[in-house]
Amino acid sequence: MTNIAYDKFPEIVVPHCDDSVWQGWSAVTDALTARLAGRQKTVLVIDCYPGVRLDEMRAALVSSLNATLMLNAETARRDAEDLHHLLARNLTDDRVFGVLSCHQLSEFFVADKLAALRQQITACPQGLIIVYGPGAALVHPGDVLIYADMPRWEIQQRMRSGEMGNWGADNQDEDMLRRYKRAFFVEWRVFDRHKTPLLKRLDYLLDTTVANEPVMIDGEAFHAGLRQATRQPFRVVPFFDPGVWGGQWMKEKFDLDPGAPNYAWGFDCVPEENSLLLRYGNVRLEIPAQDLVLLYPRPLLGEKVHARFGAEFPIRFDFLDTMGGQNLSFQVHPLTEYIQQQFGMHYTQDESYYILDAEPGATVYLGRRTKSDPQALLRDLHAAQRGEKAFDDARFVNRIAASKHDHFLIPAGTMHCSGAGTVVLEISATPYIFTFKLWDWGRLGLDGLPRPVHLEHGAQVIDWERDTQWVMDNLVNRIEPLADGDGWREERTGLHEREFIETRRHWFTAPVTHDTCGGVNVLNLIEGSEAKVDSPTGAFEPFIVHYAETFIVPAGIGEYRISPTAHSASEQLATIKASVRA
Repeated sequence: MTNIAYDKFPEIVVPHCDDSVWQGWSAVTDALTARLAGRQKTVLVIDCYPGVRLDEMRAALVSSLNATLMLNAETARRDAEDLHHLLARNLTDDRVFGVLSCHQLSEFFVADKLAALRQQITACPQGLIIVYGPGAALVHPGDVLIYADMPRWEIQQRMRSGEMGNWGADNQDEDMLRRYKRAFFVEWRVFDRHKTPLLKRLDYLLDTTVANEPVMIDGEAFHAGLRQATRQPFRVVPFFDPGVWGGQWMKEKFDLDPGAPNYAWGFDCVPEENSLLLRYGNVRLEIPAQDLVLLYPRPLLGEKVHARFGAEFPIRFDFLDTMGGQNLSFQVHPLTEYIQQQFGMHYTQDESYYILDAEPGATVYLGRRTKSDPQALLRDLHAAQRGEKAFDDARFVNRIAASKHDHFLIPAGTMHCSGAGTVVLEISATPYIFTFKLWDWGRLGLDGLPRPVHLEHGAQVIDWERDTQWVMDNLVNRIEPLADGDGWREERTGLHEREFIETRRHWFTAPVTHDTCGGVNVLNLIEGSEAKVDSPTGAFEPFIVHYAETFIVPAGIGEYRISPTAHSASEQLATIKASVRA
């Protein structure tokens, strides 16, 4: 049955700012013209995240402001070959993995060329001077500063369509995995580092996510929207993607495009790549959810979580749909020391599989079968990778029956994958790109290329002690009753002691009171059609969540309550809640 109520475009309503937002290039131009009127000499800086369509912005805005001088900051950028040499150590030769960049954006520019642009500004005696493009604030801080931001999912769509390559590289036709790698390990790190101080002081934020339909908001209203998000439960904008093993469950439940072959992933709470929608009266602004994490980490995450992770959102919720699909790739995640030493990441991808739904006979592959030989297992994987045979998973790997509401814990170093016929709510730490495929069942990717397998990495991190008995004792349905009351009960469902995420499940037919205890909470309604989230003190407006929707409760909320609604009053409801262990 389709869950029509599932909201694919959740919004945060921001009050009292309706007169601080402009929609359409004409309205944006008029607002800036009024702001700049009567000035003798003014430098307008329009800095941009990679992926912003500069041609559109130049034609519709920059050329309409009657500037005395227009400067494109990208003319001072290093050329593609020079950038490639600068980044070679970070990019590596691997299709998937690189090393996280610590570069500053200024390193990507030629100092003499930046100086020449600054000299042109100094030499211009009066009038409006516009500096635009990625890195524009390196040329001049701006008498008026606009930042044109861009969500990462939209960037990926523009890459896939061939519209754009990586910033500073003419590589639109390069393998998408390599382009994504460059963005993930280098561009997004560098540009987040560059834009964070600009977002703190900007005069205007410009959203150009939808072609020819820009939205501009003044800096005060932009920050008001982010502060509003820290004062209430909210959802980020989910996105969905097909895959070679993808299924049909999300397509039906979430009313997705019926013409798509399948949907493998549903990214329901990955703030590093999801968007955030802010509603100002009749106008909706789309920004990267990462902006909230970068600018307001303390009220969002809480003091202890922020002290541990900095401006990173450490908890990730996503869906893996193999209902009517195929097995996921057989894989392992790196141990903490390995991800630190090899990739520059300071924590690893511990995770768990919460089974949201399952067909009869569904299974999860988890850990090494007792008495199987690790070296024989590796030899079999290498032979499979060479195409000599199929990997003998029945000989080497535990296959465990999976049913709805089972919870499988997967600390890093554990071999694992979900089998066909399941819908997994994956609850994990955030470093989600670091998956070492060990075997992919002989498949090609949707691009027709062999899917990358990383046996060399995987062999270094597999914990061979996680055999059948250890897995059954430690990783399968470690459900512990904790408390109960009138119409509710609470259970601890994980995660493993090596993992920093704690999960609690509540079954309820009556209101349940929760407390963030000073740390961010992430929840999903895993049973029941809908529930109401409200504040016992009326601190925020009641918030309705529907089946399978993930929502974030900022640390500063403190006490909150989840209840059945009139629509779900006769149902058994359940949530699963994740938080960072103290």
